[in-house]
Amino acid sequence: MTSGPIKTLVVDDDYRVAAIHAAYVEKIDGFEVVGQAHSAREALDAVAELRPDLVLMDVYLPDGDGLNVVCSMIERREHPDVIVITAARDVNTVRRAMQLGAVHYLVKPFGFGALSDRLTSYRRLRHRMAGFADDADQADVDELFGLLRGPSAVPARPGKGHSAPTLELVRKAVQSAADDVSAAEVADVVGISRATAQRYLTYLQRHGVVRLHLRYGVTGRPEHRYTPADR
Repeated sequence: MTSGPIKTLVVDDDYRVAAIHAAYVEKIDGFEVVGQAHSAREALDAVAELRPDLVLMDVYLPDGDGLNVVCSMIERREHPDVIVITAARDVNTVRRAMQLGAVHYLVKPFGFGALSDRLTSYRRLRHRMAGFADDADQADVDELFGLLRGPSAVPARPGKGHSAPTLELVRKAVQSAADDVSAAEVADVVGISRATAQRYLTYLQRHGVVRLHLRYGVTGRPEHRYTPADR
């Protein structure tokens, strides 16, 4: 993956809506709008010419289906990632978008915050993937998928064995730390046992909110250290 801004192409049949979405993207750190397209043909030409990293793809286009455009794009050896942005709510369209590898699916109408959340999680994913030299183990894969889901994937009502207030305290303890922290350090800050802190940290890692680092000493097992996923 190349460094620098994430080059983004906005595709929407409505010129006004495309301009609004492009303006949203430009407000988000790490993104650059390289073009806008308003039809299937324009979208394919723009992808070939501009070589974007990411396409915000509408489904209803005047000369075709946006998901058919995605099909044509992914046949190429190098192709951009796609976030589907559409008024289509039917499950078949959602399923097809997932099968084609869309990294997000955003239903119109939406505000800046909704798009910002999706783009931010996508930026974190790209940044993390750039840090892998070769293979990823299962923990790495779980972390990557958690980053794509974003922090909003953490349930407002956590599952059995997790308290929402404690979960938030643990998250804040990691977020406010100047450097990475261990489960023992989080336990001291929050006022819980180390085992409980470890269980909550594992939960937050699984949902892409915190990132696990292994610190290796001279001997013994590596120490688990945690940082916010967006740091």
